[in-house]
Order: sequence, then C-alpha cells, then structure tokens
Amino acid sequence: MRVAAYGHRHRLHDGALMFPTLSLPPLLPGCDQPAPLQRLDCAWLEQAAVELALLRLDLLDPRWGGNKAFKLAPILAEAQRGAAPGLISLGGAHSNHLHALAAAGQHLGLLTVGLLRGHPQDTPTVRDLARYGMQLHWLGYGGYRQRHQADFWAPWQARYPGFLILEEGGSNLAAAHSCARLVTMIEQQKALLGWSRVDQIWAAAGTGTTLAGLALGAASGQQVVGALAVPPDHGVSAQLQRLLQAAGGPHATFPRLIDASRGGFARIDAELARFMQAFEQETGVALEPLYTGKLLLALRDALQRGEIRPGTRIVAVHSGGLQGRRALQARLQHLARA
Repeated sequence: MRVAAYGHRHRLHDGALMFPTLSLPPLLPGCDQPAPLQRLDCAWLEQAAVELALLRLDLLDPRWGGNKAFKLAPILAEAQRGAAPGLISLGGAHSNHLHALAAAGQHLGLLTVGLLRGHPQDTPTVRDLARYGMQLHWLGYGGYRQRHQADFWAPWQARYPGFLILEEGGSNLAAAHSCARLVTMIEQQKALLGWSRVDQIWAAAGTGTTLAGLALGAASGQQVVGALAVPPDHGVSAQLQRLLQAAGGPHATFPRLIDASRGGFARIDAELARFMQAFEQETGVALEPLYTGKLLLALRDALQRGEIRPGTRIVAVHSGGLQGRRALQARLQHLARA
C-alpha cells in the first residue's frame, strides 16, 4: 500500500506534539474547522468531583465526519496526488469506515470498492454505500477471515489495477499522524472551558489508530486512555505498539487500555442501552452502542470504582459513527425497556 509520510513533528512549549498544518493532508469540507469542545454535566460526574468535556467530532459533516475524516485524509491525498483511479477497503454492513470512504470518494471523483464481511444484507449503511457509488463485494465470513493472508489482495489488485488498498478500519501510520491534530483541537479550546490543563484524554479503540494519534500528540504528563471496543485479544495493543514504534521521534507514552467491549465487538446489552438512554436524556448528546456508548459507560464505571482522583479534567473523543446506529435503534429501545 502506498501511503506518504507527512512532515515532521514539532514540540509545543507545553510539551504537546503537533503537526504543522502545511505538512498535513487537507481535511474534507465540514471537517476543516475545530470540532467543538463541550462540557458535560452529569450526576455521576458530580458525585466523582471530576470534570468532563466531549470533543464533538460527531458534529462534523455526517457523511464523513467523526474520526474517519482524519484517518482517511492521508490516503485520499495520496490517491489524488498519484492520480489513482480509486480505493479499495474492507468492513461490515454497518461500517463507519466504508461509509466515510464511499462518501469521500464520490465527493472527490474517486471510485471506491468495498469488500464486506458476511452475506448480502439490506441495511441503511449498505444502501448509502450503493448510493455513493461504491462497488460492493460480499466475501462471506470465511472469505473475510482470509484478509490477513499474504495473498489476499492479489486478485483484487488484478481486478482493480491502480487502486490504492486501505486496510480494515483505515489503520496506518499516516492516519495516526493525521489523528494527532485532535489533541491540537483540544489544547486550542480548553481555555474556553476555563481549564488550564487536560489531565486525561479518553477514546474508544477499534484498530487503535486514533488512539495512537492521540498518544503521539499528547502533552507530557497527559494520560491517554483507550476503551477497547473489541476484546483484548483482538490485537489492538500490538497494533498500537507497531504504530508508535514506526512513528519514531520523541517517545510517546503507551496508552492505558481498558476492556469496554462487554464480551465482544458490537455486543449490546440492557445495561448499555439504559446508560445510553439516560445519558442522552441528561446531556442531549446522542451516542452509538459500538464505540461512544461503551466508551462513556467504561468511564462512568471507572469513576464509580474510584479509579480517577477528584479534580481530574478529562476530554473524551466523540468519534461520531451515528449513521451506524440507524439499524440498531429498535433493538436499543427494546433493551432499554428490559
């Protein structure tokens, strides 16, 4: 896969790492301005005497917003610079990654191909992929499990010559570098909350790419915490290690990882559904159950266990993904009543 390196890191006076705007690939329209940082007021935060703000990436353009815009920016720039005809990637029937890729491809005039897990399904996401012009290939479950084999991509490269290959979830070093600018967004806006510091940055982790970017961008003494959306044995820790080692330069502190998967990726239960419902009623902020719902439930549980000291100031990244919730809404409502 051809992915370019973008610039060199520079250290800010407070120890935070940032990537100069001119050395980073441009973001898609609607994502080129800072996402707002919103302070939250919840009973469980007040009880723990902890302050929490959300970085509202969900308020960026819904077609490609959330963290996906930052992860995709380098390879989209590479495709345009190298005059590639299109891009090919993998995901499931509710994939935020494929949704953002298909929409971005349509906007930029790039062809897109999606290799999907399982058998043909009719979901809101799949309908959007088709509407954005993505060519879909359903691999079945066995075929999808072959994606890590050395020869997996050969027939697809032959079928779609010149297309850039983007691994599942958009995980690569350039994407991690691009995600480091989320820390810059946080640092630029913390004074608007009356904060002089941010002690912890929490984010959900599926591949670990966004988390790696946060670790690369974090200030000295700033803890990055990853709430695993997949079980601990699914390789996020190893992928984080590879990305941070490949980044080189000043050492980034390895994020703290906690298991927020609740037994498996996309595993949803009544406690999670009730938490999301209560959170949305209390704050007005919509969540989805695969990433952001589990992230904030894991944070609440950590506070209730006394694992975070009073007075701590935390920013949690709302990574978007609300489009994937559409197919799960009825189930969430049923579970919340259980």
